[in-house]
Amino acid sequence: MRISKTLLSLPLALALCATGGAPAFAQGSATPAISAETMKRLVAELSSDAFGGRAPGSEGEKKTLDLLVAEFGKLGLKPGNKGSWFQDVPLVEITAKNVSPMTFAGGKQAISAAFGPELVVGTYRVAPHIEVKDSPVVFVGYGINAPEKGWNDYAGVDVKGKTVIILVNDPDYENEGLDGPFGGRAMTYYGRWTYKFEEAARQGAAAAIIVHDTVPAAYGWNVVQSSWTGTQQVADSPNGNMDQAPAVGWINGDIATRLMASAGQDLAALKTAAKQKGFKPVDLGVKASVSFDNELRKHASKNVIAVLPGQKRPDEYVLYTAHWDHLGTCEAAPDGDRICNGAVDNATGTAALVALAEANVKAGTPDRSLAFVAVTAEESGLLGSKYYGEHPVLPLKQTVAGVNMDALSMAGPAKNVIVIGKGKSELDAYLDRALTAEGRVATPEPTPEKGFYYRSDHFSLAKQGVPMLYFEGGDDLMTGGRAAGAAAAKDYEEHRYHGPKDEYDPNWDWTGVLSDLRLYYMIGRALATTTAWPNWVEGDEFRGIRDRSRAGR
Repeated sequence: MRISKTLLSLPLALALCATGGAPAFAQGSATPAISAETMKRLVAELSSDAFGGRAPGSEGEKKTLDLLVAEFGKLGLKPGNKGSWFQDVPLVEITAKNVSPMTFAGGKQAISAAFGPELVVGTYRVAPHIEVKDSPVVFVGYGINAPEKGWNDYAGVDVKGKTVIILVNDPDYENEGLDGPFGGRAMTYYGRWTYKFEEAARQGAAAAIIVHDTVPAAYGWNVVQSSWTGTQQVADSPNGNMDQAPAVGWINGDIATRLMASAGQDLAALKTAAKQKGFKPVDLGVKASVSFDNELRKHASKNVIAVLPGQKRPDEYVLYTAHWDHLGTCEAAPDGDRICNGAVDNATGTAALVALAEANVKAGTPDRSLAFVAVTAEESGLLGSKYYGEHPVLPLKQTVAGVNMDALSMAGPAKNVIVIGKGKSELDAYLDRALTAEGRVATPEPTPEKGFYYRSDHFSLAKQGVPMLYFEGGDDLMTGGRAAGAAAAKDYEEHRYHGPKDEYDPNWDWTGVLSDLRLYYMIGRALATTTAWPNWVEGDEFRGIRDRSRAGR
């Protein structure tokens, strides 16, 4: 990810927002009240046990879709896909059964990693059985092949049919600043687990296994275990994803340390070596084996598209996006609770789509159309938004821009918001205007090494050139400041994120969420009342894609 060091000034922000007509909130019109009752009611219902954790393809999906259609229809919105509320997203539900331990033989001692506490493993392949037997094991550092950077962790080795062991994040994630071949402290897409599995497949690996480390991964083993055990969703394809590696997964750090020691290597030394350009992969001299059966079910999950048609330029669209799905059931909490309710992640964002639609209907029809898009299978790798981006219901060249909402902060009102990818696009100007109206400020993300830019649905639209804004609730709280904000974030990540205790709390303070929703409202309304077409800043990775898509208009 490139983060521009030249941020838009307020005068330029004013000019951008005023291009072709001032936005609604600059004309003195009041922001309609965002309904706290709507938010409470919908978050409570969506995250109730009756919805079962909202897994794609489950009864919880049907309940979620029925609820959204009823709410959007009640507000007078229109179905966004040629008379339908839905876009089918072809998925395959894969449930691993009879998972063997992953064994490593041929070293100083045999190593065995048990499924769950020490190993998670699965497949993208639509196949009833996966077996990797006596596969030679190669340590490939960070598993990056970036010709434009002169970096290839696979140089000089053929890994076809072999098992590759990969480090998480980028080689320069420990840098203090943003300087380095891979953005320094800021994670690039090369650091994401999705990229590492994609590259291993291109290299012909039989198995791709990432070494878990809490700091560079940005979450503990509990998150890996809860997210990767149980039923998984993968995108369907004509070839059944047979071009993917047969087995993909993670091992915990203790197992990785023992594995390297058994092979006569030191994991810490290998990590240090892998940070250097010119690193050569290391054949560990051991062989890996793992096998499991798969229960397969093909199904079409749904994206939901609801439109408030514009009165002057109805064929120009402003997007609000959020993912409606969560994990379904996952690893049980100590009290036996296995339903991952996903109240914060992302019943809050899903409810916000309805609350913002409600506010916009009350304000009257804007010039451009507003589209409220609830996507599926975000938790499985942004599959719903990826499908929408590659098969857009609303033409991308007619899509002005969008804002994405994922896991609204329940920590309370904050002086700031955290912008993921601050400085990448001209949408910063719209956010700055809204923040000024609220007496708040924008802050760049304090933990760019966590790669949040690549972890939510805005990324799928950005890859197609659509300017997308994504920000999170602030960490400088009105009560307690940054210390309180950090404590709240730590508590959520360690005790609720991707676990059964992300549940609705009737005692939540909604003040901060409502303040954030007013920002979302003002930004979307401004985009829907101007004739401007915001773009990525010059030199941004997505600028060329946008320019090409808009060239014919």
